[in-house]
Amino acid sequence: MIIVMKARSQEKELREVVDRIEKLGYKAHIIHGVERNVIGAVGDERGKAQLQSLEVLSGVEKVVPILKPYKLASREIRPEGTVVSINDKVKIGGDKIVVIAGPCSVESEEQITESAYAVKKAGADILRGGAFKPRTSPYSFQGLEKEGLILLANAGGKAGLPVVTEIMNPKDVDLVAQYSDIMQVGARNVQNFALLKKLGRCNRPILLKRGMMTTIEEFLMSAEYILSEGNLDVVLCERGIRTFETVTRNTLDLSCIPVLKERSHLPIIVDPSHATGYWSYVAPMSYAAIVAGADGLMIEVHPKPEEAESDGIQSLKPAKFAALMKDLRVYIEAAGRV
Repeated sequence: MIIVMKARSQEKELREVVDRIEKLGYKAHIIHGVERNVIGAVGDERGKAQLQSLEVLSGVEKVVPILKPYKLASREIRPEGTVVSINDKVKIGGDKIVVIAGPCSVESEEQITESAYAVKKAGADILRGGAFKPRTSPYSFQGLEKEGLILLANAGGKAGLPVVTEIMNPKDVDLVAQYSDIMQVGARNVQNFALLKKLGRCNRPILLKRGMMTTIEEFLMSAEYILSEGNLDVVLCERGIRTFETVTRNTLDLSCIPVLKERSHLPIIVDPSHATGYWSYVAPMSYAAIVAGADGLMIEVHPKPEEAESDGIQSLKPAKFAALMKDLRVYIEAAGRV
């Protein structure tokens, strides 16, 4: 249920509603809006009648049931889009298109530092790099783990970029949070509910990637796990889904962008590198994603893709990335973004 407060309601009236919600056995989530505040009451569906009675309280304008199964991720609870602040300068979901760039894996200090300076120079806003790598084969490079986190954080600091890296195991949440500005949930962990719940209690923004065979509703329900634990800073990421097509690594579902924009207030970015699997397709899919309404892009960039420990075939060289960033301006302006 959504409890919509009156435009001029007082803080004490807000607290009274929250107290009543919690006494009824629900979790209260306060959403601060531009004109008025909204409280989401999440819990057992059987108590709707009790929640409806909150309309008699002085500061309450109305109580509205949320029809979607994903309550806190729904537009019903927040009609305006959410803007997730990464730091004082970088925000995802506003007018500015945010670009995340860097190598698939952190391989060495030289490699990640060179990558950081290169993507920064080209105009990227956030540095990416994996320290814990989920691989199909147990014999493939699994990442440098803590050493990789330290190298990534140092490279980001030198280049003046916040960093994002993947978290795979709930036991590593505190460690990864220590060295990253954003914590990424990869496609394989989109329904790792123990991990999602723990990230919901973490004070870091979460970049949630869509699974290879995850429907839009399942995707939003995964976001709901994080939101329901109190972390409202969630960014969705479309990275391609598995279809019958084998020419590309996955099939980029651009149609999910307007659908998610219609159904959810959460910002969404697109990863054309993992979606296509080939560097030559990254630029056109980046342009298309912006025109379709994405709030940003996540692009793999490596100084020497031919020597990469993982995903070299889909990584752009710094010069190609710089050219993409320059050409992207036309599409950003056409979409009415900055």
